[in-house]
Amino acid sequence: MATKSTASAKDNQEKVAAYQAVAEMDKATAEKKPAPSTEPDPDPSAGPVSDSQVNEEDGPSVEERLQAAEAEAKEHYDRLLRISAEFENYKKRVARELQDARRFANESLLRELLPVVDNLERALVSGPDGEKAAASILQGVELTLKEINKLFDKFVVAPIEAEGKPFDPAFHQAMMQEPSAAVAENTVLRELLKGYTLHGRLLRPSMVVVAQKMPSEADDQQPSAEPTD
Repeated sequence: MATKSTASAKDNQEKVAAYQAVAEMDKATAEKKPAPSTEPDPDPSAGPVSDSQVNEEDGPSVEERLQAAEAEAKEHYDRLLRISAEFENYKKRVARELQDARRFANESLLRELLPVVDNLERALVSGPDGEKAAASILQGVELTLKEINKLFDKFVVAPIEAEGKPFDPAFHQAMMQEPSAAVAENTVLRELLKGYTLHGRLLRPSMVVVAQKMPSEADDQQPSAEPTD
């Protein structure tokens, strides 16, 4: 009887030991398994997750920062183009103003006129009285006119063609009108004073006589008033 009790107790100890071993193995296996995820499974139809979705909570995405940088660069480039265009226009304007200042300056023109004045003074004081003196003065005047014309050519001073041309208020100044049947109306009949241009710009207008339409006989005759019954 004692032997059976001893054997039964021994079997119970072996079973308890076996249960403890199994429990320790289950515990070790549970510790090795990863913890279940609380996030929902991704939808396969939604496609891969982009960087913008990953960094959505961290601020602007990479694409947004890239677009902002491109917009800023374009703005700076447009501003650079505008400034460059304005600077080019400024340089052209300054160059044009300097060129006009050189072309229309009076100092050099007056300096070149001094020899003309000298020729006039020589013509007035040269030669004795009489025909020889008149011939000498005429020759001096001719030389003076020649010098002036050479000077005009040098400074691009050109006479304005007026006589026989249509009246142009930009270059002609009408001093009077005269009826004429030889030319069309508003045509320059005569030139009273010659006009000139400097580099194509008006220096002095031509003072002219302009043709007017000839009055007709009907204009000369006044219609008589007929008595009424």
